[in-house]
Amino acid sequence: MSRAAEETNRRMLRARDAMDRAYAQPLDVAALARIAHVSEAHFSRVFRATFGETPHRYLQRRRVERAMFLLRETDRRVTDISFVVGFNSPGTFSRTFHDIVGRSPREYRKQAAATGVPTCFTMAWSRPST
Repeated sequence: MSRAAEETNRRMLRARDAMDRAYAQPLDVAALARIAHVSEAHFSRVFRATFGETPHRYLQRRRVERAMFLLRETDRRVTDISFVVGFNSPGTFSRTFHDIVGRSPREYRKQAAATGVPTCFTMAWSRPST
């Protein structure tokens, strides 16, 4: 691997790590491109080539993963969880959650409560795919 490719990968990992840390904060492509020290267009193109999904989709999936944990492990209302994980609208949260997981947040919570399986197995089995 060339030195330039290694540096590009490092920059993309830096941006992805920032999304993992600050998933609940408002992050846009411009802010992420600044973290990676590249232009917005270049960032979007290279992020997708590197990780197989757009930055927006990665951030949505990361937020939904966190919401899945909160739905399984807490009694917080779905609306509260939607805001905690970074969505501005409960409707957008429910639609995105359903698109990624395949069922609504309430259905997911009911099914997770009914299974009674240890959390580590649930997390591994229910991780949303890209």
